[in-house]
Amino acid sequence: MSQVSPMSSTSPAIGISAAPERRDIGLRRRYAAERRFRLFGMAAIGFGLLFLFLLLFSVVSKGYTAFQQSMITIPVEFSEQIIDKNNERATNPQKLVSANYPVVARNALAKVLGVSEDDRAGLKAVNGMISDSVRVQFRNLVTADPSIIGTTQTVTFLAHGDLDSAFKGQIDLSVPENNRKVSDKQVGWMNTLAESGALSKHFNTGLFVNGASSRPEAAGVGVALVGSLYMMLIVLVLSLPIGVAASIYLEEFAPKNRFTDLIEVNINNLAAVPSIVYGLLGLAVFVNFAGFPRSAALVGGLVLTLMTLPTIIIATRAALKAVPPSIRSAALGLGASKMQTVFHHVLPLAMPGILTGTIIGLAHALGETAPLLLIGMVAFVADVPATPLDPSTALPVQIYMWANEAERAFVERTSGAIIVLLIFLILMNVGAILLRRRFERRW
Repeated sequence: MSQVSPMSSTSPAIGISAAPERRDIGLRRRYAAERRFRLFGMAAIGFGLLFLFLLLFSVVSKGYTAFQQSMITIPVEFSEQIIDKNNERATNPQKLVSANYPVVARNALAKVLGVSEDDRAGLKAVNGMISDSVRVQFRNLVTADPSIIGTTQTVTFLAHGDLDSAFKGQIDLSVPENNRKVSDKQVGWMNTLAESGALSKHFNTGLFVNGASSRPEAAGVGVALVGSLYMMLIVLVLSLPIGVAASIYLEEFAPKNRFTDLIEVNINNLAAVPSIVYGLLGLAVFVNFAGFPRSAALVGGLVLTLMTLPTIIIATRAALKAVPPSIRSAALGLGASKMQTVFHHVLPLAMPGILTGTIIGLAHALGETAPLLLIGMVAFVADVPATPLDPSTALPVQIYMWANEAERAFVERTSGAIIVLLIFLILMNVGAILLRRRFERRW
């Protein structure tokens, strides 16, 4: 009679009980891996938000003061002895243009501060508190109304950039006098003027209307804003119809062969080409070959159009592909032609994606600097361009130029211009999101 081993009777039960344990271990590992993945994702988002916060904090903390400007308001005597000593303005109007207006401002401020005309060192220190822009400001006042010559008028004019920085607390006044640009005497006068209300901060409208200047207190982004506006209009007018037309042909009408495949590959490659290459192309074609003027908004717009076209084409083709094939089949089944199907049914449904891609492409072009440097838009331009053919600059180029200046007051101007550029970029991207959500259809 055979005997059964005790171990053989219990082994199936052990195997059955071990299987759930192995499944539980596998589930725990899978859940742990999922938790780690979520943790890594949250950490990546946190790092991104942290660096974004540091960037914005650095820019805003340095640039918010650029939207305020220290200005001096005092009675100014437009002395006839200085402006028109021999009373020649009737026969020689040029006399009013070439008068020594900085001396007029200096004498007026010296009189308020109680500085004698014989104190040459004091007058020099007083002169260092006044912006050189008073020359143009006072000249414009006198030429617009010569009757103010010989009278005393209350005038508000810009303080010097160094005094502006000291008044805003950007200069450490505790360091020795030899190590800063504002003397102790000027600091005392600054406090006196501030207590009397003659020195105060005003909203800096000049930041938005003035052009380039070697004086930081008088420098602005007005010319750069107009130049950027001209370029964006040129990019929009050229790249949108050309890009949409090219996308419609490639997606709806072009035959599928090696030639069209080659075109598609090159379009995708062009979207990844560094922007400076487009600057070299624009310099060779538009400036050297076509003879367009350097530093003109027209050339900048053409270069940025070439750079933006691949982005718009890719976005438009993606929007056209997103339209369900049933829309095309239904239109063709009802007797519409291929052209009617595309332009009456497919294109309107793809328009939200097309507009989004266009706005993102324009925002990308607005922030470009490298191609504009190569075509000469880094020039010093003080006058607002009347047409796209006039010399101009762009907002990113103006930021680049100010960043290379040695004056401390240009630091806040640089950060202030960056804030203006970021506001425009944020508005454009928010507009793209709103347009997509407003017109988007889900299939």
